[in-house]
Amino acid sequence: MPRRDIRRAKFMQAPREGTSAKPVGILVAMNLVEVPAGWFWMGREDGPLGQRPRHRVWLDGFAIGRCPIPNTEYARFLDSTGAPPPPWWTDPRFSGRDQPVVGVSWFDAEAFCQWLSRESGEAHRLPSEAEWEKAARGGLDGALYPWGDERPAVVALDRPPPVTATPHNPLGICALSGVCHEWCLDWESQTYYRESPELNPRGPETGTRRASRGGAWRHQDPWSPVAHRSSLPPHLRYSDYGFRVLLGQQGVTQPDRRVTPRLGHSDAPLAHARRRGA
Repeated sequence: MPRRDIRRAKFMQAPREGTSAKPVGILVAMNLVEVPAGWFWMGREDGPLGQRPRHRVWLDGFAIGRCPIPNTEYARFLDSTGAPPPPWWTDPRFSGRDQPVVGVSWFDAEAFCQWLSRESGEAHRLPSEAEWEKAARGGLDGALYPWGDERPAVVALDRPPPVTATPHNPLGICALSGVCHEWCLDWESQTYYRESPELNPRGPETGTRRASRGGAWRHQDPWSPVAHRSSLPPHLRYSDYGFRVLLGQQGVTQPDRRVTPRLGHSDAPLAHARRRGA
């Protein structure tokens, strides 16, 4: 199972030249969880077309946000850049400090990552679909949900819950289902898994919709399986769309082809089929 290493990133914004203002914290409490390089099983063999075939993927190491970006952190970006706030920003159902920021387009999420990279001096971006799923699985490659196979009770929600209110996975990553869809780096294709490379897949080169992951509060059943895929044209802003950030590690590791992901209890039929050459 991947190791757990939660790091707190604290970046300071220097005062403008000619002023006596004290440095201002631009990112007070973003917890990042390290996910080491290695193999994992991506997709779901008995899932819809877009989740098949189930296939193994190697990813370089990275660190990903423990939670989606909350309103408190997005407010710092707005204050710093003067960017317009998203829809529902002042709606009491969506303006809680610990709720995820929603109503952001893919371009808004990208702008946040670029701002954070400039301010911190480290390269932040949206996760790829593969990076999101590996982090969400947290080593439970055979489980239906990020935390295991048990689905929480279905409840009707009229707003996004706080980012820490839903079950965590073994790495301590939260809000992976039942909160909001999360923008990913990739273009979306329902057939991409048929041609996806084994090493660090980044999605199709072109497309019309950007991929997203995670189960959203607006759904009749918000508890989407960890392999669930969704997408949206990148300019749209929905009240159940947010994002989390990724910090890539320096350097690239080489895959150890002698090591394969450990199969879970639901993986035996697939393993048997692969041994037969299916």
